[in-house]
Amino acid sequence: MTARSGREEKNMRGQLYLCATPIGNLDDMTYRVVDTLKKADLIAAEDTRHSRKLLNHFDIHTPMTSYHEHNRYEKAEYLIGQLLDGKNVALITDAGTPGISDPGEELVRQAYENGISVTSLPGACACVTALSMSGLPTRRFCFEAFLPADKKERQRILAELKTETRTIVLYEAPHRLARTLELLLEELGNRRLTICKELTKKHEAAVQTTIAEALLHYRETEPRGEYVLVIEAKSFQEQEQERQRQWRELSVEEHVAYYETRGYTRKDAMKRAAADRGVGKREIYALLNQDRN
Repeated sequence: MTARSGREEKNMRGQLYLCATPIGNLDDMTYRVVDTLKKADLIAAEDTRHSRKLLNHFDIHTPMTSYHEHNRYEKAEYLIGQLLDGKNVALITDAGTPGISDPGEELVRQAYENGISVTSLPGACACVTALSMSGLPTRRFCFEAFLPADKKERQRILAELKTETRTIVLYEAPHRLARTLELLLEELGNRRLTICKELTKKHEAAVQTTIAEALLHYRETEPRGEYVLVIEAKSFQEQEQERQRQWRELSVEEHVAYYETRGYTRKDAMKRAAADRGVGKREIYALLNQDRN
């Protein structure tokens, strides 16, 4: 195959468009997404019945096929075949951006493996929308989506979140909300929380509260709608204080001896013990002498 024919073959391939759709308010649909969905050869939708309402609203008549969690692998192969045949495919999810906490990531992976061009058309995103209105720090955050259904995996994730220093964003369905708040209170403690529901919709609400207060409320009030939880992280100062408390469970002599048994000189062991405990070296020296006396 010549270089020219190789380029021609690549150019004959279609393009995969990841099209963000509204998370509630239809006015959040972008002109670019509407135009792309109209011009695409095929639309792959998470729920075709749900998406049909959206397409009808914007007078879009492009053929549609289902692509969801239960057919993500075999249908991805079919869609890749369509793209390799030169057809442009637009991927949409029920709400928000495809590939974020949904099976679209598998199609994107296979597209790159087959040399297919991928582009994302931005739009509404529940994670960023909730974070921006949370009143909690936004420079650094981690997105965990829905907590895993598997108990062991869920406990592992919660254990990681316990020491997370970035603002935490979770999604949750109404029927699991109270139980998730219970788990968060058990593992993370009573932290500040902004709980958002029905984002961009008529009954949108965002409440700054705590995990304990939210749990008390939803034990007495039935949750309704889809929720995004934005949770305060553990500060570096809190982490350092916890580390210091752990070291202080040892006596000063035991702490210094810990480093001496690892090859440090007495002087260096005292320096390290002082740093661990958040005190000056002179205080360590004074405490050691006090213990001897």
